[in-house]
Amino acid sequence: SSFFFRNLEFNLALFRYGTFSEVPLMEVFITALCAISNNSSADKIGRIDRKGFEEGIQYGMIGYYVPHSIYPDGYHCSPKEPLPFMSFASQKNSINLYHSGIYAKPQLHDWFVSEFPKHSKRKLDMGKSCIRFKKAEDIPFDLIAELCAKLTVEEWIDIYESAIKKK
Repeated sequence: SSFFFRNLEFNLALFRYGTFSEVPLMEVFITALCAISNNSSADKIGRIDRKGFEEGIQYGMIGYYVPHSIYPDGYHCSPKEPLPFMSFASQKNSINLYHSGIYAKPQLHDWFVSEFPKHSKRKLDMGKSCIRFKKAEDIPFDLIAELCAKLTVEEWIDIYESAIKKK
């Protein structure tokens, strides 16, 4: 089926699993991805230990960020916003994962780029912090789960602060 219908199917699944629910947003998002991709390993992302990170909507996307209670300075571009870390978005032509650690830590970027072919038959479509997937079936959930577990909130703050202080 075309991407439009896959995206419609995804949004319907997201609505079905998320409406009037007390379930965390990322879990709803991952459950919807599982429903349309027939990939049961996707729930590994939802079970990652994210101590310190808070889940919510930031910049119109479901994601994780460092709350002001842990990092009062917030995001340097907009200090009223908490420090972003990772988010997922269903966009017009793709499902995107934004991971700030890939952009800020070259070793993490290199690890991900080298591991990706082991987990996917597709060519890696990646920007500085954005990883794009045309179909939910193409998402290497095991690899994304590994990526999510690579940085603690403390490590992310240290990386972020060292990058900001260089400027």
